[in-house]
Amino acid sequence: MRLDALAFGAHADDVELACSGTIMKLGSLGYKTGVLTLTRGETATRGSAEIRAEEFKAASEMMDLAVHKMLDIPDGRIEDSWDNKAKIIKEIRTYKPRIVFAPYWKARHPDHEETSHLVRKAAYLAGLKKLDTDQEPFRPYKVIYYQTRFEFEPSFIVDISDFHDRKVKSILSYKSQFHHHQKSEFGEEETLISHPEFLDRIETRDKQYGAYIGVRYGEPFLVREALKVDDPVAFFGPEYLDAVP
Repeated sequence: MRLDALAFGAHADDVELACSGTIMKLGSLGYKTGVLTLTRGETATRGSAEIRAEEFKAASEMMDLAVHKMLDIPDGRIEDSWDNKAKIIKEIRTYKPRIVFAPYWKARHPDHEETSHLVRKAAYLAGLKKLDTDQEPFRPYKVIYYQTRFEFEPSFIVDISDFHDRKVKSILSYKSQFHHHQKSEFGEEETLISHPEFLDRIETRDKQYGAYIGVRYGEPFLVREALKVDDPVAFFGPEYLDAVP
């Protein structure tokens, strides 16, 4: 199956927190989308690899993904090794995504930073004809970075106003990770993201970036390269006037 967009995360729930609204919007436009996590989350404070897999499946159904998959890179030990790059190259060559989403390379969690570097390098290497994986070479058109902990000056912002409620529901699929009334259900201590205020921060962030473009909710993205615009008159349409404070 060939995908239009493939989002990579270090762990299940990374993509849901950062850019699931955009993934769902792309799906509504008829594009085939997928999410791939490098680890199974086996070292997380809350839950287990088995629980995380079940939650990932539930979130994927909520996002209406064509593909969802977990790789077997050790959680907490994502490293910039050839073996790990090769695993990602094989997935890129299998699904041939037109665009790839990856976490911003500055992050609080080392796994997120390493995932960013690995995906960028693998996306390029996947296009080399003489790199043999028994697959046809393929290079995505663009690697696009989503925001995790640290802010960046976005290259563009996607209006997700119509999909924000579904985004929240996809996040809440991860019952082991996020706040719930029966904390003892999983018998684990609270973490940064398990506090109820954490989801409030996600909504605040989405409102912040939505305000920048004159909509209710938005998700920011960054690309390293300059963006090509062939027709600035058509591109900067009347909706930009609505976004001006």
